Amino acid sequence: MKSKSFVFKLVILAVVAGMLLAGCGGAQEEPAPSKVATFIWTQEFDTLNPIYTNMWFVTVTHQLWLPWAWEFDENNEAFPKLVTELPSTDNGGISADGTTLTLHLRDGLVWSDGQPLTSADFRFTWQMYIDPKNAVASAYPYDNITDIETPDEKTVVVHFADAFAPWIILWRGILPEHVLKPVYDAEGTLDNADWNLHPTVGYGPYVFAEWESGSFARFVVNDNYWGDQPKIGEIFFRFVPDDASQVAALQSGDGDLGTFIAYSDVPKLKESGISIMVQPSGYNEGWFFVINEEIGHPALADVNVRKAIAMAVDREAINRDLLLGLTKVPASFWDSLPYYNDPPLENYAYNPDEAGKLLDDAGWIDTNGDGSRDKDGVELVLTYGTTIREIRQDTQAVVQQQLAAVGIKVDLQSYDSDLYFSGYGEGPAASGDVDIMEWSDGPSGFPDPDIYYWLCSEIPSDEYPAGGNWFFLCDEELDALIQLQATQVDAEARQQTISQINQIFHDRVYWLGLWQDPDVWAVGSRLTGVKFSGVTPFFNITEWDLK
Repeated sequence: MKSKSFVFKLVILAVVAGMLLAGCGGAQEEPAPSKVATFIWTQEFDTLNPIYTNMWFVTVTHQLWLPWAWEFDENNEAFPKLVTELPSTDNGGISADGTTLTLHLRDGLVWSDGQPLTSADFRFTWQMYIDPKNAVASAYPYDNITDIETPDEKTVVVHFADAFAPWIILWRGILPEHVLKPVYDAEGTLDNADWNLHPTVGYGPYVFAEWESGSFARFVVNDNYWGDQPKIGEIFFRFVPDDASQVAALQSGDGDLGTFIAYSDVPKLKESGISIMVQPSGYNEGWFFVINEEIGHPALADVNVRKAIAMAVDREAINRDLLLGLTKVPASFWDSLPYYNDPPLENYAYNPDEAGKLLDDAGWIDTNGDGSRDKDGVELVLTYGTTIREIRQDTQAVVQQQLAAVGIKVDLQSYDSDLYFSGYGEGPAASGDVDIMEWSDGPSGFPDPDIYYWLCSEIPSDEYPAGGNWFFLCDEELDALIQLQATQVDAEARQQTISQINQIFHDRVYWLGLWQDPDVWAVGSRLTGVKFSGVTPFFNITEWDLK
C-alpha cells in the first residue's frame, strides 16, 4: 500500500499538470471513457454470434464490435471496411465467369486481444456456417461456396459452383478462429459456446463488456482497434418492453437514441427537442400468407381468395388514419429498389364489392348464416398473427372489422417478438401456426434484391428446421427464377428476372404490402455527428460524439 504522503505528491503533480495543459490549450475535451451514450432497444438480443441470428437488433450492433467486410454509407452505397477494395471484374476481384471472388484484407487488422485477424478467420467462419453440427439461423449464402483458399494471411479466394450474383451479402461478421476453434474441437459444435452470449473478442471500435438479461448490454472502447478511436467511451443498450417505455425514456433524457418509432409518437418526441431521422432500409410492413393446404387454411391456396383479401382491406386508410398519412402503401416487395419495379406495379384498390364477388366465384359462401363464409364444411376463419407492437395490434383490429364485412372471420393472435420469431417447432410464424403473418421485411441482402428464403428448398421441416420459407410455398416457376437471378452477373439480365419475380408476387398475391417501413430514428439533443445507413446503421459510429 502506498503512503499518504506519496499519494499527496501524486495529487499535487496531477493538479500542476492539469494547470499546464489548461494554460497551453484552454478547456480540455472530455476523455472518451467518461462519455456514455444510451440506446433504447425494444427487443433484447437473442445471441451475439452472427451465425445464429437474423435479428435486426443484433446485426446492427456489428459496426460497434464486429464490422462487416464491406459496409454501407448514408446513401446505402458499399465501401470497403476489412478489405482494400470492393471486388469487381475490372480489378480482378471477380472472375470473368463469376465463380471466383478474391478479397485482399487491409493491413493491421487485429482482434481486441491483439491477435491478427487473417484469411484463416474468414475460412473458419464459412466452415462454421455450413457445418450441420451447428444449428445456424441459415447457411445461406455460405452454402453456395464450394471452397475457400487462403494463399496467405491477407488473401481470401472464394470459389462458387456457379456464378453467384449476390456475393455482397457475404461476410457480415467474422468469427475468431483462435477463440472458437478449440471450443468446436472439444464439443463438436458452437451451439453452446459461451462466446455466443459473452464474446470475449471483437475487432471493431468497441468490445463487448456486459449483458444482463432483461435489462441492458454494454460495449466499451476497444484499445486495440485498428481504425480511428471513437469519441464516445461506452455504448449502453437499455432493453425496454414496449414503444411507450422507449418514448418515455427518450423524453426524460434517459436515452440518447431510439428506433422503430411509431409515427403517432413522432409529434410528441419533436416537441421534446428530439430529432427524427428517416433512412430507407429496404423494409416494408406486409402480410405473408401460409400457402400450403396441408399446413394452412385451404382457402389461402386459391389466388382469388388472396385477391379478395387484398381488395377487402382499405390499406390507404390504415396509412392515413393509423400512421398519420406519413407513409404509403408499398406496391412491391422491392418498393425501395425501384430499379426492379419495371413495369411499375399498381396496388389492388379497396373494393369490398369486388372482393365479395371473387369469394362467391371461388365457392366460399355463408351457407349457414353464421356470418362467415364456408365451403365443403370448412369455415372461412383465418388466424392472423403478429407481434405486440401497438401499431400492429391497431391494424389487426381494423382488418378484423373490414374482413368481417365480406364474410371472412379473423382470429387475432399477438406475441412477444422473441416468441413470434423463434424458429421452426417453437415460433408460431416459422411453424405455420398462423394463416396470415405480419412483419416488416425486405430483400435478404438489401440493397441486393435476392430473396433466397422463398425457395422450395427453404421450407422448414424436422429435417431442416433452419429453413427460412415460413410461408411453406413451393412455386416451381418462382423457384426457377429465384435460382436464375442468383447466377446472373449481368446487371440488366438480373433486373429483368427480378422484375418477373416481382410481377408474380403481385399477380399471385404472395405478399401484400401494408406500409413502407424505413428506419425511423429518434436522436437526442446530446448526440452529434450522427449519420445512418439503411444497411449498416452505425457505419460512422467513431464520428459520433456527445455534447
